[in-house]
Amino acid sequence: MKKRFYLVFAFIIGVLMSGCTATLVPDQAVIIDQSRCCQLQPQSVEVSTEVVVEGLDRPWGFVFLPDDSILVTERPGSLRRIADGAVSEPLAGVPDVADINQGGLLDIVLDPDFDKTRQVFFTYAVDDGSGYGTAVARARLNLEANRLDNLETIFSSNIKSSGGRHFGSRLRFSSDKTLLVTLGDRGDPMRAQDPFDHAGSVIRINRDGSAPVDNPFADGKEGLPEIWSIGHRNPQGAAVHPLTGEYWTLSHGDAGGDEVNRPKAGLNFGWPIISYGTKYSGAGFPEGAAAPGYEQPVYYWDPSIAPSGLEFYVHDNPLIPEWNGSLMVGALAGRHLSRLSIQNGRVVREEQYFENEFGRIRDIRTGPDGALWMITDSSSGQLIRVTGR
Repeated sequence: MKKRFYLVFAFIIGVLMSGCTATLVPDQAVIIDQSRCCQLQPQSVEVSTEVVVEGLDRPWGFVFLPDDSILVTERPGSLRRIADGAVSEPLAGVPDVADINQGGLLDIVLDPDFDKTRQVFFTYAVDDGSGYGTAVARARLNLEANRLDNLETIFSSNIKSSGGRHFGSRLRFSSDKTLLVTLGDRGDPMRAQDPFDHAGSVIRINRDGSAPVDNPFADGKEGLPEIWSIGHRNPQGAAVHPLTGEYWTLSHGDAGGDEVNRPKAGLNFGWPIISYGTKYSGAGFPEGAAAPGYEQPVYYWDPSIAPSGLEFYVHDNPLIPEWNGSLMVGALAGRHLSRLSIQNGRVVREEQYFENEFGRIRDIRTGPDGALWMITDSSSGQLIRVTGR
């Protein structure tokens, strides 16, 4: 026991003296029992907040339109537009959603060619009679009529199941205009290890729902053609760096082990074989925190903060200059906003803001105005604008 103490102490001192650049510990003989890869740092920036809108019903995702108004999804099944602080009536044309526990109307993004197509893409929980799953739809936004037209479901997860947990559902377009979609394990962990099951994966599809020919399992022999990576528990955050095009995700752990990852083609991120957390039962994981064939997280939390919403705060004229380039993370259980400083693809510092000030932070976006915007997960959810002092 004394020998382990000195090993842990020496490692922590080394991390602190080196500027806390050691984000991973898979090659260490002793796996460090730490809540983060680095010591949590005090807030370095004073910021101001403004509640722009409140009274939203469990808002889940939002996106800015070219006119700077905002489309926001409400999990029970409504899509609304916010303009000049006013909230519209629900848009018509939204499909029926399975409003069950964590399921409902979830994320939303604009077509990369929105100015020409006027198309929006969104995820929702669907009930096909055999069970529930995650679906992706696209439709044409008709603001004049306050509705969606030409609705088309372009993807639906292949195995439906009972229960209302772990739908995943973050949408992001990559630089090549393919659509990356996160899918949760639906509360059945080993499904995330089956490449012929969409659950617990990131999928990559074209805008018509077809699988790109350069996907890792495009021929369907070793996995489903849509699958990009597997071994994810419930990724409810995703971000594409606007300058580098790198794709990052944010996934819930069990009692601990929330992860920031960088999914790449064909990789396995280990759930539920490895994890830096513990199970709700208190038990560990079959292979501990690391094992051959499974990818390591960029960063993790133990115990869990229940993360949701991931965004690179990058803007030509940022209203919080000290945050420019940071990776921002919303926390549901933690009820705070985390700022992760990135150097050479590694997290070197974490600061937490707004703890218990606004509640459960569900999604985050960089606004066209250079501010950081957030929504809170509540029956009276808020849209919040964050700027420097």
